[in-house]
Amino acid sequence: MEITLTTPAILFSTVSLLYVAYTTRFVAISNLIRTLKTRFEDEHEESVLQQISNLRIRVLLIRNMQLSGIIALIVSAISMVFIYIGEQNIGFVFFGISLLFLIYSMLLAAREIWISVESLNIELNSIRELKKDSIDDGLLITNNIKKITKKTKEYFEDDEKK
Repeated sequence: MEITLTTPAILFSTVSLLYVAYTTRFVAISNLIRTLKTRFEDEHEESVLQQISNLRIRVLLIRNMQLSGIIALIVSAISMVFIYIGEQNIGFVFFGISLLFLIYSMLLAAREIWISVESLNIELNSIRELKKDSIDDGLLITNNIKKITKKTKEYFEDDEKK
């Protein structure tokens, strides 16, 4: 199979778009980490620690995604050099290597998305717990009001008897 200079050049636009997407995810996660840090300092919730743990893994994955994309781009450029100087076979090998780095980068992105969904599930579970707690608190308040009302009534009845 023969490849031309334009074949590896296709990766430049692909990697550039992926890099923008990865950087956007990184910025969003860094903002989320700052928000969760503040939330943990205020409330000391276990679910926040779980999310921060997931975010630590996600940041490492995004770093590796970006590095793999950059390596794919560099290796693709090297393959173009070899194709340019007439070394088709070597250029073909380097192009294949650049594709492998690109595939690895996308597999890391899939793993990061999987962890992202786990983080959302942690948040949804904490919301469910809050809802459950607020219902229990509401019942407690209702029962305590009934107890207070009963005690107050007994107190006034005792006062009237005197």
